[in-house]
Amino acid sequence: MRFTVVHSTRYRYAAPVYLEPHTIRLCPRQDGAQRAMRHSLEISPKPAGRAEGLDQDGNVMTQAWFTGQIDVLELRSEFEVETLRDNPFDFLVAGADRDLPVPYPEALAPYLRAEPSPAVREFTQSIAAEAGGKTMPFLAAMNQRLFDTVTQVTRREGPPNSAEVTLAAREGSCRDLAVLFCAAARTAGVAARFVSGYEREASLQENGELHAWAEVYPHGGGWRGYDPSRGLAVAASHVAVAAAADPLLAAPVVGAYRGAAKSTLEFEISMQVE
Repeated sequence: MRFTVVHSTRYRYAAPVYLEPHTIRLCPRQDGAQRAMRHSLEISPKPAGRAEGLDQDGNVMTQAWFTGQIDVLELRSEFEVETLRDNPFDFLVAGADRDLPVPYPEALAPYLRAEPSPAVREFTQSIAAEAGGKTMPFLAAMNQRLFDTVTQVTRREGPPNSAEVTLAAREGSCRDLAVLFCAAARTAGVAARFVSGYEREASLQENGELHAWAEVYPHGGGWRGYDPSRGLAVAASHVAVAAAADPLLAAPVVGAYRGAAKSTLEFEISMQVE
């Protein structure tokens, strides 16, 4: 499957402001599940400097810094990606992965940290019991449970809600569901991280949206995605951009400004899928 995406983001400020350095994660990642054919990022006004690199989780990032005052910041990301994985379960389930909790090396500790509330712990334990303490059935059951019982809402701005808030409200955006999935997976002893990117269903909308889901780590397959807002395991219909233990570290744009002016966010995403 081939995705062609044009993503324009515009920050308007009610009065001129000074921008602090910004971190931008809009370049699709390159891995065994997808191949980036091309990518470009235009920034206006032209920054005083920019640097490309990898962040602490291996995501492609652009650091941009500015001089002078501005009242509009515009970012335009264009890319073409081919997704390669049709079967999300094309791996061997290692013996260590079969039962909860999964034993992991210390390197995966950041993706296992959890301080669940009693409600999240109870939710996790009930699904784990239904799955007989088996890892893969647990993940599938949790993904389906969240899809079936949490009402989908659209919230274009703001960080994701906590797992506790989403579980209590029984409604949430895709990023809220991803955070809840990660929290429950970690509570059960499965390494999990938050992912931001795009998915095929958005191509059917007049103005597409960014999407979010979760990834877990089975030893036999590496990082594998689950999308509780769609009720499916992730395969060729998703394009991952950034992933991290902390959702803020996978955000497409992170930065601040100096000045008393209020800001507004506008964005347009057009997507073609072949």
